[in-house]
Amino acid sequence: MATVPSKIVEKRVALGATMYVFEIRLADADRGVYETLTIRAARHPSETAEYLVTRLLASCLEYTEGIAFSKGLSDPDEPAISVRDLTGALQAWIEVGAPDAGRLHKAMKAAPNVTVYTHRDVDQLLSRLAGARIHRAEALRIRAVDRELLAALVARLDRRMSLDLAVSDNTLYVSLGEETLTGVV
Repeated sequence: MATVPSKIVEKRVALGATMYVFEIRLADADRGVYETLTIRAARHPSETAEYLVTRLLASCLEYTEGIAFSKGLSDPDEPAISVRDLTGALQAWIEVGAPDAGRLHKAMKAAPNVTVYTHRDVDQLLSRLAGARIHRAEALRIRAVDRELLAALVARLDRRMSLDLAVSDNTLYVSLGEETLTGVV
């Protein structure tokens, strides 16, 4: 009886996103927003923890009716976070990271309010954008997240987290149990 050689079949399976669930008690004195939020955020394997935490903070700091995360990498033409009114019209385009001038030009044409939350060196971002053609560039808001606060949150990142986020004079106070972290945006 002849033996049949076994074939090794290599299968490449794309890694799926990891789901995070955040229970957040938001007290934003700067904007008069006081809400309890449950935020479900999918983290793609190519997304850094710093990006995820910056996206989470941005969604809290911009929280309003109609705010939502995009589909992520599967829809690269959409902002990281958007705000739409009841008719579906885009009211705010919120980017995370260090978008290029072309993307910001498109965003400024598409939405009346555009904000970038960066977890990277804000000076490098500003120098890259200096002199670039960006529609309504004077209306663009760029907010840098405190890198020490970000690092402290990333070190404590868990797939299920409960935290209090208080905002006063652009200072964030993040309480995780008995511990409070602070940083400026």
